[in-house]
Amino acid sequence: MITTERHGPVALVILDRPEARNALTGAMIAALADALDDADADPDVAAVVLTGRDPAFCAGLDLTDLAKTYDDVAAAPRNGGGSKRPGPRRVFAPDITVPCIGAVNGPAVTGGLELALGCDFLIASERASFADTHARVGVLPAGGLTIRLPQLIGVNRARQMSLTGNFVDAPTACAWGLVNEVVPHADLVPRALELAGAVAESDPATVGELRSMYKALAHRGDDDAYKEEARWSQRWMRERFDASAFQARRDGIIQRGSSQQ
Repeated sequence: MITTERHGPVALVILDRPEARNALTGAMIAALADALDDADADPDVAAVVLTGRDPAFCAGLDLTDLAKTYDDVAAAPRNGGGSKRPGPRRVFAPDITVPCIGAVNGPAVTGGLELALGCDFLIASERASFADTHARVGVLPAGGLTIRLPQLIGVNRARQMSLTGNFVDAPTACAWGLVNEVVPHADLVPRALELAGAVAESDPATVGELRSMYKALAHRGDDDAYKEEARWSQRWMRERFDASAFQARRDGIIQRGSSQQ
């Protein structure tokens, strides 16, 4: 139900249950967590692209499996070991060290929307749509939706999506800030892989630190946040900065930029 492909330094992880619109069962959540863990543990993987097998990105949790999903996934051993796997929150906001780009190829609904929101950023096909139907089916979000969605589109639009359960099409999602780009359907995965490849060209340690900074500071706007960013940068420069590597990377960036003009 989860397929992984390698494209150079990028792992393409595909939700692969198209007959059920990629609805997530407990076993599928566990398999997805394993796929993300495996990609994260591979030193040759610098970024992940997450997408669904057409026609949908993800229809959310499989309702026939819903009652047992949270208990079964929480109790399942990780990779045959003795430790317990965290619940769906572990997948909906994956704690992996490499960036994860969501390539939304079709409807992303409820738990599927939460899964998309856990990515660093989203690229959407023209066929993509988004909906939060928690209220309509009588359940509450547990994957960070009420935190991440208002961060992206504002609390009033997030409330509109959650309280009505109405679908938002790809152009509207882009205008609202939920996705960064809308591309023709056939171009979706190539575009996401292109962006992931650009991520892979950067220093992985710096990319990881930048993601940590965004996670800690992006929701803040107070004076202390600006001071913390400055302190963070100073610590990095003092402890990790490599002047020779910086010069080589900067020269390479300038050279590539000049060749593209």
